[in-house]
Amino acid sequence: MTLLTELRESARIAIHAIRGNRLRSGLTTLGVVIGILTVTLVGTMLNGMTNSFQRSVSSLGADVLFVGRFPWMSFDDNRRFRNRREITLTQVRELERGLTTALAVAPQADNNGVSLYYQNRRAKGVWLVGNTEQSLLIRGLSLAQGRWLTESDVGSSRSVCILGSYLADRFFPGGGAVGQKVRLDNATFEIVGVLEKQGSLMGWNQDNQVVIPITRFAQSFFFRPDYVVAVKSRNPEMVAETKEEIRGILRRVRQVEPGRDDDFAINQQDAVAGFFDGFRLTLGSFGLFVTLLSLFVGGIGIMNIMFVSVVERTKEIGVRKALGAKRRTILIQFLIEAATLTLGAGLVGLAIAWPITWWIADVARRNDSMFTAEMSWWIVVLALGISVLTGVISGFVPAWRASRLDPVDALRSE
Repeated sequence: MTLLTELRESARIAIHAIRGNRLRSGLTTLGVVIGILTVTLVGTMLNGMTNSFQRSVSSLGADVLFVGRFPWMSFDDNRRFRNRREITLTQVRELERGLTTALAVAPQADNNGVSLYYQNRRAKGVWLVGNTEQSLLIRGLSLAQGRWLTESDVGSSRSVCILGSYLADRFFPGGGAVGQKVRLDNATFEIVGVLEKQGSLMGWNQDNQVVIPITRFAQSFFFRPDYVVAVKSRNPEMVAETKEEIRGILRRVRQVEPGRDDDFAINQQDAVAGFFDGFRLTLGSFGLFVTLLSLFVGGIGIMNIMFVSVVERTKEIGVRKALGAKRRTILIQFLIEAATLTLGAGLVGLAIAWPITWWIADVARRNDSMFTAEMSWWIVVLALGISVLTGVISGFVPAWRASRLDPVDALRSE
């Protein structure tokens, strides 16, 4: 008998045995179902959040540095950072004049609590952003309609604005936003452009923004804005050099004494990526712990049921051995039976995980959140592979014992 024939015959016997004890088999595999469900959901969430994060963080630009008072993703020493001096427009002008490795320099300030009015419609919690003419290049934005800010707009503090796509669709569903006038709190602005849809950045809806000249922002919304300066390097290979130039210029103009720490922070997308990697590791570790615990409990159940199965079918094993079945054949038969049990549990776990994944993705899409989930082929393969491996490991000892039974003793058993 060839190995292929043995496998086919063993699979037929294993499936027949499982069908004969459906209720017992189903109850036994609950732990494996929970384990596969857990590993699948964690995998889909990690996959979805990673893809969403990569799409979001790429918008920051690998060659863009952000200079401000606070370092990104630092949750300690907030008092020390909060007491740092603001970065002023005068210091921004010094950066523009002194940087030799930068392609563009643009200050930015924002306010998240502005209300937008058009006729009898109102949007609360609009993200108001003060930009310059160079911000379009640095932020990597595209316009769906109209134009961007000009140097004249910024220099003259004109009351013009650019709407994000969400606000444009909400207030002007039929189009025609350019040329209309809206109110931001109590100030009137003319719409000169509409941005292309951007989506969210780490859960932040970038399409719910209004861009105005930064000089106009300072006049109407903040007397002393807390500026963040975006600096785009000439190419990604010069980022480190640009960073050192920024440090040197700012330390000089801010009169930071030699030997003292910088009283400003230079951030880039690596800081956000590092924080996300830590979060992903934590979530993955938690999911792995729950998965291993569930699979351990489920594996013990599979092992026990296989021992029971061996005892119940001792005479059958004796007959097969008396007819010439090899130890390998008996071993394979019971391993296939255990693996088939857990494979079925894996399929059930995947069947439960798929609609949950779809629901999470739908909620994330409607709320523009990065906490989403995506089912990929490698997650399905991984889940099924883990389920089969659990069955093989759990069923090995019972299968080994079955293959070592003496045929004479087995035939005598009742």
